[in-house]
Amino acid sequence: MTLDAYIADPANRFATVALVDTNGLLRGQMVSVKSLKGILKNGMGMAPAQLALDPTDEMLEMPGVTDGTGDFHDDPLIVDPATARSIPWAKPGHDMLVLTNYSGDTAQICPRSILKKVLERAAAHGLHPKYGMELEYTLFDETPESARDKGYRNLKTATMHASHDLVLYQTVQSDWYEALSDMCGPLKIDLAKMHEEIGGGFLEACIGAGEGLEPADQLILLKNFIRALALRQGRSVTFMPRWIETADSQSIHLHISMKDATGKTLFHEDGARNGISQTFKYFLGGLQKYIGDVSLVFLPTVNSYRRFAPGTFAPPGLTWGYENRTTCFRVVGHDEGSLRVENRLPGADTNPYLTVAATLAAGVAGIIEKIEPQPEVLGNGHANKTEGGPDYARSMPEAIARLRASDFARDWLGERFVETFSATRQSQHDQFAKKVPDVELMRFFDLG
Repeated sequence: MTLDAYIADPANRFATVALVDTNGLLRGQMVSVKSLKGILKNGMGMAPAQLALDPTDEMLEMPGVTDGTGDFHDDPLIVDPATARSIPWAKPGHDMLVLTNYSGDTAQICPRSILKKVLERAAAHGLHPKYGMELEYTLFDETPESARDKGYRNLKTATMHASHDLVLYQTVQSDWYEALSDMCGPLKIDLAKMHEEIGGGFLEACIGAGEGLEPADQLILLKNFIRALALRQGRSVTFMPRWIETADSQSIHLHISMKDATGKTLFHEDGARNGISQTFKYFLGGLQKYIGDVSLVFLPTVNSYRRFAPGTFAPPGLTWGYENRTTCFRVVGHDEGSLRVENRLPGADTNPYLTVAATLAAGVAGIIEKIEPQPEVLGNGHANKTEGGPDYARSMPEAIARLRASDFARDWLGERFVETFSATRQSQHDQFAKKVPDVELMRFFDLG
């Protein structure tokens, strides 16, 4: 049902107007249909401080918003009518959901507005991306309360063993998979694939490729409503990149191809090695040159950096290779309809809008500047890592410093975004630096 049709039906009473925060969480309000009519004309006020919150509403330091100069005013959210969809499980007349983004000055730090700006800038150069995303998560037979009572240790995962693509566990968990599929219908999520991954309870769900803001909108909805589905079943999920030291890392993998304004593919060239065009090579060159500058976008929490402990399957550096999962930028596909690059750096804790924006910006900059990539990695990229090659930040302080120093990030993502995002991540890092982890007490309390 369209938004106009929903408003026109006198049986409908309420709708949810939602904003996506920096963490990728939906925040919003249920408003009456009568109020929604006014919101469509004038916007809905919401404090920019929403973008300074950590997931459990810990207020982070954001210059001009939550520091000594902030007045906690409201700025208008603008409804995007094209995002109208139904909330699963809600009663008719209360089930409309629409997404928004900030307007005015706050648009400079609004993730959805930033992606919109990058897409428009790419289009001005005749570049139109098509992209899809894979989301990894772990499902637990624990409620949030039982997990907390256990200190988040010795948790019961939905399956006991690692089970990559194991049909046995997919069959045993058919209730979960079917409920997830049913949930995606009213949410207009193009759910392309679901399967078991490489750990107990470790699962993956994939969004079909699309254009514009839509695939990122869908992944936002998928992340939020997967969590809702689990809670409704008395279970829980986590998107932490590394929730326990024995688990492998959890990621969001982003697949991108490129067309021109006429719809012609730009990444494939007949007769070229593996079909990789020169334009595609420039895109890869841009990824290698600039992704390191924006590591903080892909690794936004203190937990993000746990992915890179020895023995995990995280990328060894900003390398690329054809059909090579041991590189960061994996070229996938065999013809003009399938050839694309997969960015394997983002953790599952990233904001999809920012992940797409930063990846697209780096690649498009490579095309504009005609940046040649480093040589392709052949064989195992973990065993054959080239010393001195382009790399991402390996710690949060390094990632913060690189973002702040990046002319590329300021140009493509904006001065204000660089200032505020780096400040909130510094605030998070400082808060956790004060903590004493249990493992340190166990190692050093008695004899350290």
